[in-house]
Order: sequence, then C-alpha cells, then structure tokens
Amino acid sequence: MTLSYEHVDVPCVVSVLITDDEGIRAYNYEYRGIDKATDVLSFPMQEFRYAGWKGISNPEFDESTGELTLGDIVISMETVKRQAKEYGNTIEHETVYMIVHSTLHLLGYDHADKRSEKIMHDKSKSIINFLLGSGEEY
Repeated sequence: MTLSYEHVDVPCVVSVLITDDEGIRAYNYEYRGIDKATDVLSFPMQEFRYAGWKGISNPEFDESTGELTLGDIVISMETVKRQAKEYGNTIEHETVYMIVHSTLHLLGYDHADKRSEKIMHDKSKSIINFLLGSGEEY
C-alpha cells in the first residue's frame, strides 16, 4: 500500500527480515557502527534526487525479472512488542508502522529536520489508517 500511495508504477522487490534485538543489533553495528538494538533498519538500493517516486535518479532494474529492487528492511520483533505495549498499540499496528515507515525510507524520505519529519509522519499516518481499516485517509 505504501508503494501504491506513492504512485509507484513498476514491479518492485522489498526484502523484509524479522529478527530479535540481538540480530538487529548485529546489523546496526555492521552497517551503521552503532552497537545497540533498534526497532527497524532500512537499506535503500536506489538513489533519489529528492524524496518520492518521481525523485528516483536512475532506477536499476533486475535484467532477468524486470523488477526494481528498492531495498531491505530489518525489524526487531522484540522491540516492536515492547513499543506496542509502551505506546498502547497492537503488535499488528506497530509492525505495520515499521514497514510503512521503512518503505518510505526506501523511497528516499527521511526525518532529518522538522519539515521532512512531518511529511513522513503524515504519509505514514494516512497509509496506516487505511491499512488497519479505519478508512479515514489515503
């Protein structure tokens, strides 16, 4: 739904790895030099001039499948369960949030400043509300 929301009009591949805190800690250390667990990591495979589907620079399609590999997402279910409880969400809601949030990162979005953080938050909220059945936005 995140790709649909962003008007991505080509077949894409996004890999999702579900792990525990120790597993995500190892990825966080190996790829970011941070020796601690986190909730989710995103590893984009494409470059964007600016955030959003139209901002993709030179998409690299898999020659054999014709699909565009957007990137990888790694989620710690241990942290997701803790955060769901902490924020008063269901595990489903928290997991959906992680996937939506990370997919937006794969599309070039970030939250480095207040403006970009608001854009990501608003997009995430709209997509999650639609996915989880409130039907309020999208």
